[in-house]
Amino acid sequence: MADRLWTNARLATMTGSGLGIVEAGAIACTEGVIVYAGPAAAAPPARDTIDCAGRWITPGLIDCHTHLVHAGDRAHEFELRLAGASYEEIARAGGGIVSTMRATRAASEDALVAAALPRLDALIAEGVTTIEIKSGYGLELDSEARMLRAARRLGAVREVSVTTTFLGAHALPPEYAGDANGYIAQVCDTMLPAIARAGLADAVDAFCEGIGFTPEQTERVFAAAARFALPVKLHAEQLSNLHGAALAARHGALSADHLEHLDEAGVAAMAAAGTVATLLPGAFYFTRETRLPPIAALRAAGVPIAIATDCNPGTSPLTSLLLALNMAATCFRLTVDEALRGVTINAARALGRADTIGTLEPGKQCDLAIWDIQRPAELVYRIGFNPLHTRIRRGK
Repeated sequence: MADRLWTNARLATMTGSGLGIVEAGAIACTEGVIVYAGPAAAAPPARDTIDCAGRWITPGLIDCHTHLVHAGDRAHEFELRLAGASYEEIARAGGGIVSTMRATRAASEDALVAAALPRLDALIAEGVTTIEIKSGYGLELDSEARMLRAARRLGAVREVSVTTTFLGAHALPPEYAGDANGYIAQVCDTMLPAIARAGLADAVDAFCEGIGFTPEQTERVFAAAARFALPVKLHAEQLSNLHGAALAARHGALSADHLEHLDEAGVAAMAAAGTVATLLPGAFYFTRETRLPPIAALRAAGVPIAIATDCNPGTSPLTSLLLALNMAATCFRLTVDEALRGVTINAARALGRADTIGTLEPGKQCDLAIWDIQRPAELVYRIGFNPLHTRIRRGK
């Protein structure tokens, strides 16, 4: 006998290559793990049964790329961009990531948690049950560790699974001006080892870009991550093509993210490595980017596509994964199936967690989003409307 059964539901299981729809379906769980997902007629008995009244159930949503923990905001830079300044001009003038660095270094761990909670609560309210949170606004050991501890605490004070990523190689801090190699040595030899030994990071990321770090410097970060058996991810090909995605694929990266300037060689490398393409339509929209990621090439090569908010103070102050779905469909022309798989099974792949979350099938964590909708397309179609009925995490 199962602990709990949700019946009289329509399921989008995300199994197979599409939405994996089961009409007149049911889901049963025991001790927070799915033990049955399929036709209601064959469901096991349970101690507690919930009639879903024909509602749709999807896996709990997964936001697989965020910078949720930070202090301050960059509304003034938004004004500058409206007046014609570019992202690169603002960054080189001391704004951008370094501006947020100053505010974050000055904030306590408690202050970082308090600032992040409203952003997290907005995502939870839309059915998010798992979220990735990066560091990268401290740019020195104490502040980076403080950010990661704050991220871990968010998973303790809210019913949400938090995956943490160390992004020390996000930008060059002022104290290392003109010495990027020296800073990368600090990241690889001091910061990453300390953070790994403290168990604060589940993965390692870097910003491989003209205003970030070179492919050679990125490779040094990846090599350091490998010494601690930490998987890697990469901000790649957002503003230019430095062939970062191919580099990431060579290192077995979980994902390469942004990808507006990705070329055919990068697509082929990602396909061969099984590296997920995480698209970030919020940043594309907010920075007024005009170059689209190579969606057709990614499709043709069979590269899994994930969608995330990229929630951050400078280029994607977005706390709605549902809006990100609409942006991905509207701006990038993703199909409904591609968009919804992008925030479930493919987002799980981007976190290296496809064995535990992202689909509705036995053995997976019982993370569910139950929706007041008539068809799954509504989750992608609507703008500024949240049809969530109930969010279930680990069966509760």
